[in-house]
Amino acid sequence: QVQLVESGGRMVQAGVSLRLSCAASGRTFRSAAMGWFRTAPGKEREFVAAISWSGAITNYADSVKGRFTISRDNAKNMVYLQMNNLKPEDTAVYYCAAGGVIARTAEMYNDWGQGTQVTVSS
Repeated sequence: QVQLVESGGRMVQAGVSLRLSCAASGRTFRSAAMGWFRTAPGKEREFVAAISWSGAITNYADSVKGRFTISRDNAKNMVYLQMNNLKPEDTAVYYCAAGGVIARTAEMYNDWGQGTQVTVSS
């Protein structure tokens, strides 16, 4: 089991950059695939990005590809989501999740953080 705490969310203007952090604890973190998901007002949770346990493989939603970058530091038990050129449609609660394999579906992830709010104004 992995415990996850997200941070870094805040209100920003469109076009700026923001980095979200996810602090993990638990012995299985270093072997876990990690994902970022988001839930926008009135919408279902959607996949944003994922990274394999080693960091060698990443996967992105088409809506964020080229703007967002997921990374991890296993020595520090941290996962990051660098978000550039933010748009109002990126407004959502962002969740960090841990699972056994890199995947785009939420059901593949066993452990979730409580989320951090990102609001992008136009």
